[in-house]
Amino acid sequence: MEYYLVKWKGWPDSTNTWEPLQNLKCPLLLQQFFNDKHNYLSQVQKGKAVTLKENHSSLQPAIAEYIVRKAKQRIALQRWQDELNRRKNHKGMIFVENTVDLEGPPLDFYYINEYRPAPGISLVNEATFGCSCTDCFFEKCCPAEAGVLLAYNKNQQIKIPPGTPIYECNSRCQCGPDCPNRIVQKGTQYSLCIFRTSNGCGWGVKTLVKIKRMTFVMEYVGEVITSEEAERRGQLYDNKGITYLFDLDYESDEFTVDAARYGNVSHFVNHSCDPNLQVFNVFIDNLDTRLPRIALFSTRTIHAGEELTFDYQMKGSGDISSDSIDHSPAKKRVRTVCRCGAVTCRGYLN
Repeated sequence: MEYYLVKWKGWPDSTNTWEPLQNLKCPLLLQQFFNDKHNYLSQVQKGKAVTLKENHSSLQPAIAEYIVRKAKQRIALQRWQDELNRRKNHKGMIFVENTVDLEGPPLDFYYINEYRPAPGISLVNEATFGCSCTDCFFEKCCPAEAGVLLAYNKNQQIKIPPGTPIYECNSRCQCGPDCPNRIVQKGTQYSLCIFRTSNGCGWGVKTLVKIKRMTFVMEYVGEVITSEEAERRGQLYDNKGITYLFDLDYESDEFTVDAARYGNVSHFVNHSCDPNLQVFNVFIDNLDTRLPRIALFSTRTIHAGEELTFDYQMKGSGDISSDSIDHSPAKKRVRTVCRCGAVTCRGYLN
């Protein structure tokens, strides 16, 4: 008779018991058990070109260890997924998936929905004026007051070229929440999945639904720090081999967004030299041109299951610059090989 070691939910490991198959009323867990066992054997045979002999009296220790670690990882990732969805304030759901390795949730990452100012930095999130439009498409709205065009068409798609700022209606405007000029402020509308990549790029983000071209996907948020502090942190991040510094250089170069510890889903979006997301500067309640919000819009139709990417060298002005974002080791010091695989790959991230 086959017996299975059972970990009881809510009870310590000391209360684990061996149970015959007939006592187990958990088909999903049993299926995961056999899938994990099969995956481990497949990986070993593929990597070492050897065949493990089945021991019908017990599982080999290596297999048992893998199955336990995979089960614990699955629980940890589910808890992390639940936490992310509790913290988010947007419509789209967040899912987490790792079918590649045993990596669990990042240990030093905290989910936030908006910029987190570092000590000594003040973010004035209150506009000084707003529109009184009854129809923001046809009247002199916030963009016109700022001297730019309305960014969106009636299908909520962006119609302005990269490098042009977006001015959305704000909290002082008399238009309602259904105003066509309130897009970025509503947050991510699509369900996205943080997943473990199989090409050595760590975590990535894919969409679970079709995304129309030229539509808002997500914001890039993090801790707002001074450029001087960014230089200091950059030196420290070099030792770890990775960083998440995005210069807010729309009009000046005083501030930088650091998404290393504090960020949202965009923290996990990978680089591509042929990306499907484009960076835009956005102004809503904070009209300080030194502190634009960073929004990522789709450049084309993105199909369900496709990974989301943006160019780490792309600035909100639409130009290419190695100063704009640094996910690479040793900013301006070491050339980092790019793994994006695009036909137009530049070969390096910086």
